Amino acid sequence: MINFLDEKCSQNENWTIPVDLGKAKETVENGRGQSGNKPIPGKKKAEDFEFGKLIGEGSYSTVVLARDKKSHKEYAVKILEKRLIIKEHKVKYVSREKEVFSRLNHPFFVRLYFTFQDKERLYFVLSFAKNGELLNYINKLGSFDEYATRFYAAEITSALEYLHDQGIIHRDLKPENILLDNNMHIQITDFGTAFVEGDDNARAQSFVGTAQYVSPELLTAKSAFKSSDLWALGCIIYQFAAGLPPFRATNEYQIFQKIINLEYNFPDGFDPTTKELVECLLVKDPKQRLGCPEMGGYSKLKAHTFYEDIPWEKLADLEPPKLAPFLPAKSKSQEDLRSGLNEGGDDDDDFDERMLAQFGLSDKERNKEFGLLSNINKEDRKRKLDKQQKDSKWHRFVENNLILKMGLVDKRKGLFARRRQLLLTEGPHLYYVDPQAMVLKGEIPWSRELRPEAKNFKTFFVHTPNRTYYLEDPNGYAIDWVNKIEDVHKDIYQRSASDSVAEFV
Repeated sequence: MINFLDEKCSQNENWTIPVDLGKAKETVENGRGQSGNKPIPGKKKAEDFEFGKLIGEGSYSTVVLARDKKSHKEYAVKILEKRLIIKEHKVKYVSREKEVFSRLNHPFFVRLYFTFQDKERLYFVLSFAKNGELLNYINKLGSFDEYATRFYAAEITSALEYLHDQGIIHRDLKPENILLDNNMHIQITDFGTAFVEGDDNARAQSFVGTAQYVSPELLTAKSAFKSSDLWALGCIIYQFAAGLPPFRATNEYQIFQKIINLEYNFPDGFDPTTKELVECLLVKDPKQRLGCPEMGGYSKLKAHTFYEDIPWEKLADLEPPKLAPFLPAKSKSQEDLRSGLNEGGDDDDDFDERMLAQFGLSDKERNKEFGLLSNINKEDRKRKLDKQQKDSKWHRFVENNLILKMGLVDKRKGLFARRRQLLLTEGPHLYYVDPQAMVLKGEIPWSRELRPEAKNFKTFFVHTPNRTYYLEDPNGYAIDWVNKIEDVHKDIYQRSASDSVAEFV
């Protein structure tokens, strides 16, 4: 039997759902409680909602955007397939998640408003976190600046303090499980693997969690403490500042070995105060982590210099920092770099003029290669492509496209950098290759919205809708890269617009 809370979570009335789905039909359709006598007043059902786009999915559930037909309020509805819940032995996880959601009443957690069911499915009606996963912003921006790191670390810390006061251990805290609401405040979710103190059916001695954020005690003793969540907090703060989690490897086994042996390091440029806090959280002994009861609890954690001037009681009312493209300095001789582009990008007609003026350049001083694609006739292209195929070791990576510009760059993600051969080709395409292993590592996706931006003579950004790429030319030709990318962009998209007008006329 699955005990499932039917109406608003403030109500105490429970609805017993038979695991035998055939027997469930009468209970569901008649809307009767576990006594089988009285209908549940005002209960919700699927027909009360308009279901929209898919916003998440798992092995036995999907999450869709939905609108209440009566109130017109938007919700995220988690739809769980009964058949799959039973098949994958997830009954206890579903029950635990419902229980945890029903206990929580805090602005930094997703809220459960209603639960109901039909013959085949269970429904969790949750608050809709419009801005999605925090991980998406880390991936798009590479890393956070110091203020954003402190702000979001403080919100997570405040949330964990409340959660642990309720006797709940999350056990799978990670950026994917931290959502952002309409105002960019955090909303922690996903409590299927949580441990609730006093729950006789739950075991703190079981392995759960995600490789990069799992604590050493879960790997060695299969035991979870409240401070297991503080270990995850340390990993997340590190990732905010550096751009990647502290424990990384090619497979989970190697990651686990690094965690057990506490094998990680701080890249050049990592803020010293943030480093000190991370070192106090990434401690092998769960009873020696800053924030655990044995180390003075959350009052000691919140008193750390990293959190200086954080208004803890007003966090939920503060305006969150703007998350914008940011490249942290790797040494004291460098400076942090931030994007100067507007959120919507510049106009197509002049979107490189501001950058040129910044460096005292005029359009006349540029290489006049605008239209370089449309001006190449078939014979010239064939001749150049034949020569490229014969002479260039990079030809095999570019899918038989003509290379327009290439060179070594350092591809940055936060404080980490990897040397890559960047290849701008017709198509257009921007491929990047590992020059030592001679392996294609990826491609920067082209679209009309792509925008290059020079920050200085070595560093340039390439903005795409889902990510900003941070590139450094060690030879100081960042402006040449931006010019060439802009020329190709204009040639492709202005020509496309002209063709469309011609067809219309």
